[in-house]
Amino acid sequence: MTAKRARNLAFAALVLIAAMIWIFPLYWALTTSLRTEGRIVSDSAGVLLDEINLAAYREVLSTSKLARWYANSIGTSLTITGIVLLFGMMCAYALSQLRFPGRRLLYLLIVGSFMVPVPALYVAQFVLMSDLGLINRAWGIILPQLIVPVVVIVYKQFFDAIPKEMREAVLLDGGGEFTLLFKLYLPLNWGITAALAIITFISAWNNFFWPFLVATSEDMMTIPVGITQVNDSFGVAYARMMALALLAAAPVILAYLVFQKRVTEAVMISAGVKG
Repeated sequence: MTAKRARNLAFAALVLIAAMIWIFPLYWALTTSLRTEGRIVSDSAGVLLDEINLAAYREVLSTSKLARWYANSIGTSLTITGIVLLFGMMCAYALSQLRFPGRRLLYLLIVGSFMVPVPALYVAQFVLMSDLGLINRAWGIILPQLIVPVVVIVYKQFFDAIPKEMREAVLLDGGGEFTLLFKLYLPLNWGITAALAIITFISAWNNFFWPFLVATSEDMMTIPVGITQVNDSFGVAYARMMALALLAAAPVILAYLVFQKRVTEAVMISAGVKG
């Protein structure tokens, strides 16, 4: 066996071990959700799946407000994604293609916002939402999550790379700024837009802490917050909690499997900007 082949086999083994470590929590969650509560806490329960019991899934689907939480998560995530992309794209276009006083300062402020940890804004945001009467309201969940500076920076970098001659040609034909943005620049960056849309949607879907602060009733909770409501008077219901967690994660898992290339591209773009 050559040294190169030995290195390749060692690398493949390390990747396989890392994949098994990564997937084990998902496997354990699935195993737990398919057991009875008594079996989960028994001393004889092992790692291998030894029974298939769908009682936890039936109970979650019949007794919890899962459908409502799904609707809330889908509604807020789609709204956040659409607004973030639209306004991020328009802001990036203005910073890249237009000349106005304070343009550089505004861009520096957007870049500098990476230095501010999001949790540091929660108190001010909560007070603002309270003053606006948006506590336990959908817009109270949505508005603070519209601050996504990485979208503006990624779009600006792309707009900066487009040849100026294309812009001048459209202007000579009588096109305006909106024509340039939506009929020229946007069709040229559908790949970046799709990648940013997927990663923004997943981030909004998985956000827990802010919806947990704002949603004070079960009817307004999103999926991550609704998971915390699966309990009973005798303690934690492990099977039901794992069943709900897997059902909550299913859309994100499916989105990743279908759009894996775009998700990877978005993560690399985001990491490159933040780095």
